[in-house]
Amino acid sequence: MIVGGAALLAAAAFTGAAAYVNLVEQPARLHLAPDALLAQWKPSYARATRMQGSLALIAAALGVAAWFASSDGRWLLGAALSFANWPYTLVGVMPTNRTLMAIGPGDATEAVRDLVVRWGRLHAVRTGLGALAAATYLWALA
Repeated sequence: MIVGGAALLAAAAFTGAAAYVNLVEQPARLHLAPDALLAQWKPSYARATRMQGSLALIAAALGVAAWFASSDGRWLLGAALSFANWPYTLVGVMPTNRTLMAIGPGDATEAVRDLVVRWGRLHAVRTGLGALAAATYLWALA
């Protein structure tokens, strides 16, 4: 099933990008001074939001399409897991994002590090949702 393979590809791309942020970018940025840390986090967040948000929606839409094509509920489960990143981000992660975005250049203190550490833990949930969606799609394809 081509649409199912495409759903898996989108979910895997989302998961890979999210995991890269948690496993590579986040630890590296935490070695920076607060001003530099914030200066790195802001543009990275802006770019990753567009990419990861799009991939989550594409993975969800393709999962729904695969469900329509097959009536296999695993596709719908994978779609729900992919889509869950949106409400989770809006409700769970966005308050921290807004706080970090509101801090001006030169105003960063050590509290910024604590906020970015918190953000990293929140973002790890997004990585987990993506991994669960990809695993569910793989299960449906098997």
